Formats: sequence, structure tokens, C-alpha cells
Amino acid sequence: MFNKHLLSLKQYVIDLTDDQLNYLLSSLLIGVVIMSMHSSLKGAAKIKTKRNVLKRFERVDSLKKDGRWSEGDRAYGLPKTKPNE
Repeated sequence: MFNKHLLSLKQYVIDLTDDQLNYLLSSLLIGVVIMSMHSSLKGAAKIKTKRNVLKRFERVDSLKKDGRWSEGDRAYGLPKTKPNE
């Protein structure tokens, strides 16, 4: 039965490999929806452009390194810092 569905599906989806067709068919049979992820939603590790804004903990680390912040200082209202390149 599985091969019968695979052959009928192959008529409509020509460019897919056998492995892709098997995955598609098995996903459809168990009710899994196959969707692609929009490029803007991918992980932050894939960001290739330079960031202009640092997160608060990054700003505190930068200020610590420069000696402009010490333990016990407020973490709000921090001075502006530029990202390291």
C-alpha cells in the first residue's frame, strides 16, 4: 500500500528524491504538517550583520572591562557603549 501511494505521488512531484517523497508521504499519513522556517526566525548564531545594540548583560560586561562599572552599581540607566568588532 505504501508503494502504491508513493508511485501515485511521484507523478505529481517530479523533482523530489525518493527519500524526500518517503518523508513527505509518511508525514502526511501521521498528520505532521511540513513547513519551512522564515529566514528571519532562524537562530541568532546565523546573524552575519554587525549588531548596533548590545543586551544589558553585554553592556555591563563591556563597562566592567573598561572599569566604568563595579559590583553593586545599578544596571539601569547605563551609559552608551559601542559593540566590540
